Amino acid sequence: MFYHSFLIKYAEIGTKGKNRYIFEDALMHDIRHKLNKIDGEFAIQKEQGRIYVNAKTEYEYDDVIDALSRVFGITGICPMMQIEKCGYDELREKVLAFVKEEHPEQSFSFKVHARRADKHYPVNSDIINADVGYDILCAYPEARVDVHHPDFIVYIEVRQKINVYTRVLPGAGGMPMGTNGKAMLLLSGGIDSPVAGYMIAKRGVTIEAVYFHAPPYTSERAKEKVVELARLVARFSGPIKLHVINFTDIQLYIYEKCPHDELTIIMRRYMMRIAERLAEQDDCIGLITGESIGQVASQTMFSLRVTDEVCELPVYRPVIGFDKQEIVDLAEKIGTFETSILPYEDCCTIFVAKHPVTKPNLKSIQKSEKKLSERIDELFEAAIASDEIIWCDK
Repeated sequence: MFYHSFLIKYAEIGTKGKNRYIFEDALMHDIRHKLNKIDGEFAIQKEQGRIYVNAKTEYEYDDVIDALSRVFGITGICPMMQIEKCGYDELREKVLAFVKEEHPEQSFSFKVHARRADKHYPVNSDIINADVGYDILCAYPEARVDVHHPDFIVYIEVRQKINVYTRVLPGAGGMPMGTNGKAMLLLSGGIDSPVAGYMIAKRGVTIEAVYFHAPPYTSERAKEKVVELARLVARFSGPIKLHVINFTDIQLYIYEKCPHDELTIIMRRYMMRIAERLAEQDDCIGLITGESIGQVASQTMFSLRVTDEVCELPVYRPVIGFDKQEIVDLAEKIGTFETSILPYEDCCTIFVAKHPVTKPNLKSIQKSEKKLSERIDELFEAAIASDEIIWCDK
């Protein structure tokens, strides 16, 4: 069936009171951005608490549903028949014809849910429910009404026009992009950080990302893997500005000067410092990491406390309480898992100590960092200057 219109449902946006229009406009902008990437021409319009996508040309149905399902802020996508106001008998005929086309099977349970927002329409919701239900039962002798757990619901909304639909396809949920500021994601080639970026983006936060590259210890393939992960997250978040920082000299200097059981923590602290500098340059108001408590030595409560000591910006860790399988499940859901497990090492794993400290002492770490004073500022600025920017979008 060719659907000329889609009703877009949202949830949290509806609670925003007088500011709701800001979120609705942001959602419409995101919808346009996604639909501009597929074949077809569409008009997006807002009307009395409803957002509609109307097809102006031919299009591929699956492409439209895939695009809309990746727009944060949408909770439901309803392919529908939208008709001009008409007489009641004509309305009943059109609804029955729509149901026959949507559900050609003979045996099913259903419910009719009519809502008469336009009180000038001469027939109220209860009568529409009863009459349309009767029409369907007459047309389908094996069908039955089930008001609690029907196979589908026939929705009839009488507004400026009349919307009729029986399918509510799931959306991504969350909040429209850009409605909650911007943050910098520390993106590695692993499973966790792309999931963390997705989760924060789902709350309406625009994402930038930074990847710490360590040639020749990490290959170009490792870098390409991270770029691809950023592109996969961008399918949901919109375009991501990815900063690629050459971290080799800092890592080698830390490796040379500092105790090896503290390497991971000290390297992590310098990554956070660089990420914060980049974040401040681009007006980001927070950092995002994929850390989960206790997953590795650098992610114990003690280690995270020492890591955060170098940051003034807040650090958001959306998977902090997840176990690994929960993170893997989300990675599979958003399509990043298969790329994350490609066997290309990132810069962290090359310099991991055999026995890293799990309960680092802040004073001890600060003392070890003083051994870097001769060159670390110079190396820090050189790392910032090495910033290669790659725009990632899909």
